[in-house]
Amino acid sequence: MKLSFKINNEPKTVDVPDNMPLLWVVRDVLGLKGTKFGCGQAMCGACTLHVNGEAVRSCSYAAKFADGKNITTIEGLVSGDKLHAVQQAWLVEKVPQCGYCQPGFIMATASLLEKIPSPTDEEINDNITNICRCGTYYRIRKAIHRAVELNKVNL
Repeated sequence: MKLSFKINNEPKTVDVPDNMPLLWVVRDVLGLKGTKFGCGQAMCGACTLHVNGEAVRSCSYAAKFADGKNITTIEGLVSGDKLHAVQQAWLVEKVPQCGYCQPGFIMATASLLEKIPSPTDEEINDNITNICRCGTYYRIRKAIHRAVELNKVNL
């Protein structure tokens, strides 16, 4: 099936099986390796990316649903040479341990901050449901609050 969409603001057309998970289109067909495979069941969130601004778990999102949409991967959060506020906060707070799941957390957090610019701890708990095997949740929460502050400075 031929699908056309924008990924990281670049128009793309691919010919893939319509039920192929978007994750594999992004990684294997388009070569964008920042989005990770975790559980394959949309539970861990390592594969999180944005489709029309919404965080989706791409391992269970059929490619056919991306047709005509705007997709953003972790590579697309950067604006020129400037990191997204969430990426900056992750570095400042030294969030990653192994780092494997962090692109998914960053994408989920960027989506959250678009909807709730200054989330409470409870709102973070309710909205960021990704899983980190290394248990960096304390640093993740600190980084989310840091990103809020960076966003205020960057206004």
